[in-house]
Amino acid sequence: MELIGKALTLSDLVSYQEGSVVSKTLIDKKIGTVTMFSFGAGQGLSEHTAPFDAFVQVVDGEAEVTIDGAPQTVTAGQIIIMPANIPHELKAVKPFKMLLIMVRA
Repeated sequence: MELIGKALTLSDLVSYQEGSVVSKTLIDKKIGTVTMFSFGAGQGLSEHTAPFDAFVQVVDGEAEVTIDGAPQTVTAGQIIIMPANIPHELKAVKPFKMLLIMVRA
């Protein structure tokens, strides 16, 4: 599907697949990436660090995001910024979709 120059609905860009994490890269440039994800209930990303800040917008559902050992719940319509070089992880409390913007500059 061509993405450039068209009005699109974020939640329609990836579908839920039970027991899976699905991703679709929307923009991939030297200065950063924009990726849409869907997570089945209980799915997530294990604890890791990244050398760049990451902006997450929850588009649908609910997730628990843990940054530097401190968990918090984020829901549709909320954002959270995961800081560079700080351990973080996330898990779908129920199926959820998120837009991840990784800034490399």
